Amino acid sequence: MTLQATAAPPAPLCFQTRPADYRHWQLCVEDDVATLRLCVDPDGALRPGYELKLNSYDLGVDIELADALMRLRFEHPAVRCVVVTGTLDRVFCAGANIVMLRTSAHGFKVNFCKFTNETRLAIEDASRHSDVRFLAALNGTASGGGYELAIACDEILLIDDRNSAVSYPEAPLLGVLPGTGGLTRITDKRKIRRDRCDVFGTLAEGIKGKRAVEWGLVDELAPLSRWDEAVAEKARSMADGVQARGTEGVELDDVGGERDGDALRYRYVSLLPGPAERTLELSITAPDEAGATAEAARAQGAAWWVLRAFRELDDALLELRMNRPEIGLVLVRAGGSAETVLATDALLAAGGDWFVEETRHLIRRVLKRMDLTSKSFYAVADEGTSFVGTFLELALASDRTYLLCDPDLPVEMGVSAANGGLFPMANELSRLQTRFLGTPEAVDAVLEHSGRRIDAESADELGLATFAPDDIDWEDELRIAVEERVSFSPDAMTGMEANLRFAGPETPETKIFGRLSAWQNWIFQRPNAVGERGALTCYGTPEAPVFGWQRT
Repeated sequence: MTLQATAAPPAPLCFQTRPADYRHWQLCVEDDVATLRLCVDPDGALRPGYELKLNSYDLGVDIELADALMRLRFEHPAVRCVVVTGTLDRVFCAGANIVMLRTSAHGFKVNFCKFTNETRLAIEDASRHSDVRFLAALNGTASGGGYELAIACDEILLIDDRNSAVSYPEAPLLGVLPGTGGLTRITDKRKIRRDRCDVFGTLAEGIKGKRAVEWGLVDELAPLSRWDEAVAEKARSMADGVQARGTEGVELDDVGGERDGDALRYRYVSLLPGPAERTLELSITAPDEAGATAEAARAQGAAWWVLRAFRELDDALLELRMNRPEIGLVLVRAGGSAETVLATDALLAAGGDWFVEETRHLIRRVLKRMDLTSKSFYAVADEGTSFVGTFLELALASDRTYLLCDPDLPVEMGVSAANGGLFPMANELSRLQTRFLGTPEAVDAVLEHSGRRIDAESADELGLATFAPDDIDWEDELRIAVEERVSFSPDAMTGMEANLRFAGPETPETKIFGRLSAWQNWIFQRPNAVGERGALTCYGTPEAPVFGWQRT
């Protein structure tokens, strides 16, 4: 009998990189102006089977961009303007690579779009919260995701060479949508007229020149003859309009964890096998002592415990999304010194130091990443728990919280200034406000305990627990809840959670994730896009797409 070799499982995707290892971006910093040049290596695809032509991108390109944006905020606080441009002749960026999309599993496409969305939002977040202005210097045509990258910037300068245009060709050419926030940004951010957006979204060749300026798709044109001068002048003007945050930056290290079978361990965070199939335990632990002054935090730099812990948590969340698709339920635990967390929260709330404030903004973005992760999260608070302050936000971000209510055990939770709006959600409300949307007085009742520990019974009465079993029922209730959750359809759970997590006001960000992405994900499964003769399937082949004409 001949034994066939079994193909080795693919290596886990890694989200850790550094500028020296970039294959697709060039980062150059000169005084208070930085330049990010898109120079995609056609042979540098994340996996075999497609070529990254015309500065088209895949997840690997966006991983590098996300890393560059993080480093600009922490390592280069003197930078006031970032120029985003390209290196190819007549092409800035052709958008997401079509063959990559066509050959990817649906779940990968969804998570790719989600990560890309978060990276675009990181540009806008840096402008809003860190006074770093972004100039998209389009040295050539920007199509699809390429224009979506541009429109995430504060201003857009387009080269006037009678050839370069901006376009959203997804609908006419691929049967899908500009799914990384494109439709939301031209309406809600640029506030372009609906009828013009309708034309733009169905015009494969796009719009160029004076019409692009007239319609608000770009801000200015610059002739080819003085392109470099125009970019430099515009960047200088934008940089002069804001104050630098600091002078000396903090170098970021690699926070990748160590793998041991299904376990992944970092310094403060761990992912361990859970109590049932398709479950994991995600834990975060605070150290016994940590500096509680801005000077002490800056002295520790990237090793400052809360910065390190939430960078690890961010990596763990991406691990859950991209490398653990079969996991349906994550049990969240928080441990370590509650006093350390509360002291750190006081420092984060005080502000006044660029490094501390950047760390606070990073924590906010990581918590948002948790809000957007398509896994069920159950916070588990039993003996030794430290769901206080910033760690309490992890419980508030979870779909349920199970709290052991046993008078013989010191199970406590705690509130700090961090829970009063330090880390707003995509709806621009705090997690407490979102939790108590119908009873806003309950928010004040919880915040009255700020800075103090709360026993389990009081925490339950304040509404911080979903269920608070005693020690007799604890193990059975938790076991039944876990087994029940993983028995449900994962599609139904993803849809339910995404709806329930975005209560309250609608913002451009909630539109991107709750509306646009939902439609895009639905379209990505429809025969008109990905069927045997769907538009995405047929793109680049001699075959024309064949559509089913029923409108639904």
